Amino acid sequence: MNEEFMGYGRPRGKVGIRNKIAIIPSVICVNHVAEQIANKLDDAVAITHPLGCGQFGPDYSNTFRTLVGLGSNPNIYGVVVVGLGCENLKSKVLAKNIKRTKKPVEFFDVQDIKGGSTAAIEHGLKIGKQMREEASELKKEPFDLSNLVLGLECGGSDSISGISANPAVGIVSDRVVELGGTSILPEFTEWIGTEHLLIKRAVNENVAQKIHNTITGFIENLKGLGIDFLGVQPTPGNIEGGLSTIEEKSLGNIAKSGKSPIQGILDYSEPPKTKGLWLMLEPGLDIESMTGLAAAGAQIILMTTGRGSPCGNPVAPVIKLCGNPKTCDWMAENIDVDASPIIKGEKTMGELAEVLWLKMKKTLNGEQTQAEKLGFNDIAIWRNTASPFQYIHCK
Repeated sequence: MNEEFMGYGRPRGKVGIRNKIAIIPSVICVNHVAEQIANKLDDAVAITHPLGCGQFGPDYSNTFRTLVGLGSNPNIYGVVVVGLGCENLKSKVLAKNIKRTKKPVEFFDVQDIKGGSTAAIEHGLKIGKQMREEASELKKEPFDLSNLVLGLECGGSDSISGISANPAVGIVSDRVVELGGTSILPEFTEWIGTEHLLIKRAVNENVAQKIHNTITGFIENLKGLGIDFLGVQPTPGNIEGGLSTIEEKSLGNIAKSGKSPIQGILDYSEPPKTKGLWLMLEPGLDIESMTGLAAAGAQIILMTTGRGSPCGNPVAPVIKLCGNPKTCDWMAENIDVDASPIIKGEKTMGELAEVLWLKMKKTLNGEQTQAEKLGFNDIAIWRNTASPFQYIHCK
């Protein structure tokens, strides 16, 4: 089988599967301006968020790194950064760091544009149209799967997810890694109870120790705050779906990572340092997680859902698969791959993984996911400086 896909060559050897223009506000105050610019441009997305003002220390750094990462994702051809002018997360600095990718990047502040927001929208639109014209001249080329960064996500899990959709994703993840690509598993709170299994797969003792320290440090922080994690996980929806313990939920979660060796742990939205399977710090919040994966460079995300989810991502296409027959019927509009034949005994795990693989290849080659068709572009940035997460770092 030909394991190539048609993509857009980017500077520094990166490859995109989409050719979008990103309009990134540096601060919440200009979200509407960014949205209006994106709405008037073909194949443009606004990366709106509620942050950028009054942030400092690790909180500032986390937001800054994530916005830079989203703009740097190879699915983005060019970026227009829109600032207000008085915020501390400066549009100029944000643009400068995204420009290190060698892609087209421009910036401006609304307070510097005479006439106010309407004039600022027109100014941004003029810049965006020029970028759109340049992007439209690019032609797709064949690339092998070693250029792929795959994001692994789950949301609204039930008792069926861990024995159907999740292991099928694990097979696909392993295949990507075997072909020289990269895969990222976030949601560290859903490693609890399975850390001994992850540690066995660590490439060296240093990585094994980081996995151990991450989980034990988090649990100790919770104890110090008098918090019982069992009151938080599994979630009410997980419990209604048949999951009874965090360990059970975690076993399903890590199944998405297959059996590949673990290269290390990334901070939230941090790009992988090498090829292979990586873990990423993020506490199992669906939208925050997929934002972090896209900011880390994932061109595509596989999301399993037992109870159903409509969400997507403006930068990386999200393929959603579900192993629950009732959900696949009830929320058919939001599901890309029906994994219920595993439960029904109609397909083996390997056969279903092949179905998912072919769907992923079609998406890499330009076929839209259900979330893309429906226009779901969800962004949320994890603020990990609030207890009990403030001491959880991979370094």
